[in-house]
Amino acid sequence: MIEVRGLTKRYPGRTVSRNAVDGIDLDIPEGKLVTLLGPSGCGKTTTLRLIAGLERPDAGEIRIGGRLMCAPADNVYVGVHHRPIGVVFQSYAVWPHMTAVQNVMFPLQSGQKKVNRAEARRRAMEALEMVGLAEFADRPAPALSGGQQQRVSLARALTREPEVLLLDEPLSNLDAGLRDRVRDEIRAVQQRLGITTVFVTHDQDEALAVSDEVIVMDQGRIVERGQAQDIYRCPREEFTARFMGISNSLPGTVEAGGGAEETAEITLAHGRLRCLTSGETTVGSPVNVFIRPESLVLSRKDPSGRGWKGTVEFSIYHGDCWDYHVRVGDTLLRSRMYREKVGLSHGDPVFVVPEEETAIAIPAASAAAS
Repeated sequence: MIEVRGLTKRYPGRTVSRNAVDGIDLDIPEGKLVTLLGPSGCGKTTTLRLIAGLERPDAGEIRIGGRLMCAPADNVYVGVHHRPIGVVFQSYAVWPHMTAVQNVMFPLQSGQKKVNRAEARRRAMEALEMVGLAEFADRPAPALSGGQQQRVSLARALTREPEVLLLDEPLSNLDAGLRDRVRDEIRAVQQRLGITTVFVTHDQDEALAVSDEVIVMDQGRIVERGQAQDIYRCPREEFTARFMGISNSLPGTVEAGGGAEETAEITLAHGRLRCLTSGETTVGSPVNVFIRPESLVLSRKDPSGRGWKGTVEFSIYHGDCWDYHVRVGDTLLRSRMYREKVGLSHGDPVFVVPEEETAIAIPAASAAAS
């Protein structure tokens, strides 16, 4: 549905030499929700704005539904109002002097494809029904909550029945409770309509929750792409592993396996560990082993003999879990326990037992490559 080839955008006067978007190729399948994920300044929002027509690229091509939208080399540029898209921005962008339904009706009563007022209201009410706001249709915009205003923005983007929905950090201005609710509603509407969607966020939890596929970006380039569960469980690049919140990183050396095998025996400062491998590893090569906090089990005893002896430095309670920070030698490890470990407190000795099947060894050289 969306095809991007060699897309490049540079901004004159930037203090860095790299391009904002650096020659990326990208396909967004029809009916899927694909998230562009990465830190601030990675190029994800610029990519979305280029697809929308809000920015003009310096090179490359963009096609939507097989139709050429932009090709600087051929002097082709289709303006934003002529592209089959709906856009929801980070700011709610609702007009305060209008009611909810008037905000949603506005795109249908402006531009070249105007419809009469009765038809505009009918379609606007359908869109408000989709986002759960039909009962608030005649409420003035300032009387709506932040979450309701963002849903008005979503309804307005959908009311012209676009082929593509573009969402630019749509949840970042909402508090935590509203963010989860609006996120779930966006996903429900997208799946119900089967609309091709590009979702931009820097929040990995949002990306994992709503996406059919996640595209990780850094420095204007695509680092890697995959289904949400694959990106989370077995990232191929060190940048992805770090950005996706795998907070325990341990340097090690491959002792056995690797190569064509999917696992390898890794020697760490605290002992040996058999890990999944991502990328080319050979015996003797340096790797970084990533272990998620929930994959480090704490115990007062070590009947298996595989535990790393450590000391609890401090703990943090999150309601549904405890995070324990444990000193093992010179390394501070984070363990997340979903069943409360009664009596663990500062200074207590514990054994840290890693779950080998979830540890991932990534070649250390990939840090420089990414």
